[in-house]
Amino acid sequence: METQVDKIVKIEDSALLVNGKRAQLYGGAVHYWRLDRDKWDVILNEIVNLGFTMVSIYIPWEAHEVSRGVFDFGQIDPRTDIDAFLTLCEDKGLSIVVRPGPQINSEMTWFGYPKRILDNERLQAKNSSGARAVLTQVPKPIPALSYAVDEFFDETALWYDAICPILAKHSVNNGGGIVACQVDNEMAFFFGINAYSGDYCEASLHKYRQFLIAKYGSSEKVAAAYGLESIADFDEFQPPRRFEKNDRKSIPWYEDWAEYRETYLINSMDRLAGMLRERGLDQIALFHNYPHPLGPGGAASGFTCPFNLPKLEEKLDFVGFDIYSRKHLYSHIKTVASYVVGTSRYPYIPEFIAGVWAWYLHPGDEKDEEFVTKAALMQGIKGFSRYMLVERDKWFFSPIRRDGTVRPMSSMHSTMNKILKGVDFNKLQRRSDVLLLANREYDRLEAASVLVSFPGDFLETPSGFSEYPNHLTVADERFDFDSIVVKEKNEYFNAFHGALRRSGIGYVLSDTDLNPDRWSKFPVVVIVSEDWMDEATQSALVSFAKNGGTIVLGPKVPSLGHDMEPCAVLADAMGVDPGSVNGKTVKASIGSGHVFVVPDIGEAPQIDEIITQAATVSRFVGDDDRLDVVVHDDKTDPQHKVVFICNPTDTEIQSKIKVDFDIATASDLWTGESISVDDGCFDLNLPPYSIIIADSTVAEQ
Repeated sequence: METQVDKIVKIEDSALLVNGKRAQLYGGAVHYWRLDRDKWDVILNEIVNLGFTMVSIYIPWEAHEVSRGVFDFGQIDPRTDIDAFLTLCEDKGLSIVVRPGPQINSEMTWFGYPKRILDNERLQAKNSSGARAVLTQVPKPIPALSYAVDEFFDETALWYDAICPILAKHSVNNGGGIVACQVDNEMAFFFGINAYSGDYCEASLHKYRQFLIAKYGSSEKVAAAYGLESIADFDEFQPPRRFEKNDRKSIPWYEDWAEYRETYLINSMDRLAGMLRERGLDQIALFHNYPHPLGPGGAASGFTCPFNLPKLEEKLDFVGFDIYSRKHLYSHIKTVASYVVGTSRYPYIPEFIAGVWAWYLHPGDEKDEEFVTKAALMQGIKGFSRYMLVERDKWFFSPIRRDGTVRPMSSMHSTMNKILKGVDFNKLQRRSDVLLLANREYDRLEAASVLVSFPGDFLETPSGFSEYPNHLTVADERFDFDSIVVKEKNEYFNAFHGALRRSGIGYVLSDTDLNPDRWSKFPVVVIVSEDWMDEATQSALVSFAKNGGTIVLGPKVPSLGHDMEPCAVLADAMGVDPGSVNGKTVKASIGSGHVFVVPDIGEAPQIDEIITQAATVSRFVGDDDRLDVVVHDDKTDPQHKVVFICNPTDTEIQSKIKVDFDIATASDLWTGESISVDDGCFDLNLPPYSIIIADSTVAEQ
């Protein structure tokens, strides 16, 4: 990513700054081309009346292209006058986020592309069988495109050449309202999450081989890493096309394919971002939105592949995950939002559910959306875009109807926006002492060990199977180790995750591709470790401990590196024999820090006791561990705290909540009512699926 030093829009301290001032990006999507033009004004007025500060605007190539290289911007259809719509948004004082694709989805039949693009066989991605990869989207399947083919970018350049001059004219550096531009949309191989769904076209395979050379240095070193004597013709070397090998030396081959798929997406977004900057969008923030990473309805699985948020943020200003969820899926919301907060430099939800698409199986109501919004803010989210703010075809139950009238549910949005303006959440910092890292290596192996492929999100099967790997679809292989790696890594991650939540210790999530420099803000790192671990990750853990950090890991101390050759950087620093660590928790010192190894999953629930042996951490506890508590400190006023208390169950819970400071007074930001405080603690009765946002003052000592 280019330097932000001279940019008008910058990302600093988890905030988006425009000319040095924090922007409040609390808004939502409006599809101008789907709305009658004479309703634009009244619709935008209602958006302002509800307290939103931003509009997010998809700009579909499909809706504007008349023929190749010829575009309609209001000359034919007045609804396509994007220049006029942007001007009207500016007149209302709204910040603007634009999303010009080339892919936008937006429940459009052709995903925002002109149909001629999809019909061009040279631009189509290939699956592992060499056939055309298909997106199982409603109302009809369409070909998935290849972002490895140069001709695709040449075609996109025609679209960017047409739309970018209009966007640059309205960019904030030119006096307009546009502060950010999204690069493409939910790029995940067109929901082909299965590792073998694509892209196997020749251009992609060429890039795969380039990736291997860049990683290892030569074809001879690739062969050595994969346990091969040699590779006769590297120009014909193939990635895995299905899971079929269970020997230990095959692990790097599988993992590298999964890593290449991440790199494919990163390089594609980087190339598109460069094209946007070249066309005048170099002073605003460029970002991307990955789709929600936990499967339909929040199914539990690895949440890193093929979504490499930390590496993509090396190319773009920020990256977010979309959240479409309901109140009974609190763990899903917590995981996704906490991961974004722990990983992204600007924790933003690019698509945050408001209303539902026509084929949504379990639509909720305003209570669901209230709960989900509070839950995301609880984790530390600093901005969001409602999808959709305004109803249109193929989307129902938005707060504003397409004629500009508002639904009763809009009062929820009005209340929330009033709170967000009254208490500047940009000044709040979530209290987090522990960084829980998912190990991307093991998630890559899980992704590549999938045995079956099912249609993705849009056509979820009644069985619950999906493109996302889970215990039903992933091979139970030991790879000559003493445990089933992908099963054990999930069990340990979930055990650590659950133990931290119940302990009341503040924590956030990320993964091992997060720059280790970011780890230093946390006194404690918790990570799953198996028999092997990349040398760079082992070295980063050693450095973290040497600088005084506390590490909790388990179940193994790694003795092998990525290529399955001996690598005991961490074990050597700890002074332990990796094979001798079993049974009870083992403690070792590295420099001024400490490492605790938890070889028995039965010890994981005591993680708080392990951590507090060596680190000073904050704890927020109640007498019912079903509750979740998060404290946000006011960076401008040490006497002011905002405390979120969540009951994620379907049962009423009465509890006393103790935080690490005595509370003098507190009121619920949502209702304005005072909250009972007894002996410096919250004394609460929480209804099912409820979250209290307690605006609190600290008692004088």
